Amino acid sequence: MARTKKEEAKVIKHNFSKPTERDFEIIKAPRITEKSMSLMQEQNKVTLQVAEDANKTEIRLAFQRIFQVKVTDVKISNVKAKETTRGTRYKGVISGYKKAVVTIAEGEAIDLFKD
Repeated sequence: MARTKKEEAKVIKHNFSKPTERDFEIIKAPRITEKSMSLMQEQNKVTLQVAEDANKTEIRLAFQRIFQVKVTDVKISNVKAKETTRGTRYKGVISGYKKAVVTIAEGEAIDLFKD
């Protein structure tokens, strides 16, 4: 469906401060999977890999400063490291990381795939 001029003009502006260097250390990268993409489209949630020492408040503030959107909820979890085998000979480890699922307020959106 095409948006009308009224809907396009309805852009929410927030007064967030500028992002700091620590904000970019907290938010490392987006986690792109089928499940995370469906969450992004259907429920306005973004899945991120974050710093191991970051807490919910730091993640919320860093995300708001970097992307200039209002965050309504943050859920975090630690993903454990996994052992892997290539064939029968080569063994290795897939590193663990901390994951955050950030819920963005209704009516707001971000574009993770800018040119």
